[in-house]
Amino acid sequence: MNWGIMATGTIAEKFAKTIINMRSEGERLAAVGSRDKDRAKAFAEKYEIEKSYGSYEELAADPNVDAVYIATPNNLHYENTMLCLNAGKHVLCEKPFTTCAEDAEKLYQAADEKGLFVMEGFWTRFLPLYDELLKIVGSKQFGELRHARCDYGFIANGERRERKLLSELGGGALLDIGIYNLGFLRLIMGGDPEAFESEVRLNEYGTDEFSVIQLRYPGGRTAHSLQTIGLQIERRAALYFDKASIYLPDFQAAYSMTVDPVDGASYEVKSPPDINGFEYEIREVTRLVGAGKTHSNIFRPEDSIAVLRLMDNIRRSWGMMFSFE
Repeated sequence: MNWGIMATGTIAEKFAKTIINMRSEGERLAAVGSRDKDRAKAFAEKYEIEKSYGSYEELAADPNVDAVYIATPNNLHYENTMLCLNAGKHVLCEKPFTTCAEDAEKLYQAADEKGLFVMEGFWTRFLPLYDELLKIVGSKQFGELRHARCDYGFIANGERRERKLLSELGGGALLDIGIYNLGFLRLIMGGDPEAFESEVRLNEYGTDEFSVIQLRYPGGRTAHSLQTIGLQIERRAALYFDKASIYLPDFQAAYSMTVDPVDGASYEVKSPPDINGFEYEIREVTRLVGAGKTHSNIFRPEDSIAVLRLMDNIRRSWGMMFSFE
């Protein structure tokens, strides 16, 4: 597949490095686009990309590009994805797919109408370890999953802090990293919560810097999610069953977990990535584009929309919904 990369930031660099390591699988970097022509040129030289463009429109119009990976700021995802779909390109768009569920629904509908593939870049969902975890949850070998918790926090300073938190860029800890937490919880809980309660601390930009969310699911099951941009917190997760606990030292880069049964010795399950973890979602896109599909049945449009809708409701409860739209 011939890929175009839209934007040249840190996450775009990780994607480029992954594609380079997948050349033997037929993946290729065909073009890169940025609103800064010099930055696009420098990025292209660094990653041996044939073409570079000083606008997103030029990238979308490149006839040699089959699919575009969108790595622009959150507030541009809807606009950029629609631009690429209208140009006849398949799209893998970084999370959050959009800044509200309504916009996501429009994009998935547009892709279906045009017969193009589109997916939110929720790369963690495609990690092999999650297949093993879901087998345990589904088998009920340790009884019911009663409670889960996950935490994620990092420190951003200077310009990076502004990019992560400015309201006009679709900033805030929930949209930027809390989406990982809520996506993880939806996966293992098997659906949406019945209710939630939350506490939030806003920052000088009027967006959320720190929040704790308690979620209640059918059957009396519960979950806890903490997300912050301001404290360094390890991305740990814990699952509590009737007869066991499972611990993930890093639920985002989920390469290992420890299973601790009530009766029996604890054991570790390891599943290191082939490259860096991004390769699994890239393979999914290439496979499904080749099959003529418009979406994935692993990370489905309804999964993407459900998490966005939950975040809509949480931000609405904080009085900040649509503040940057």
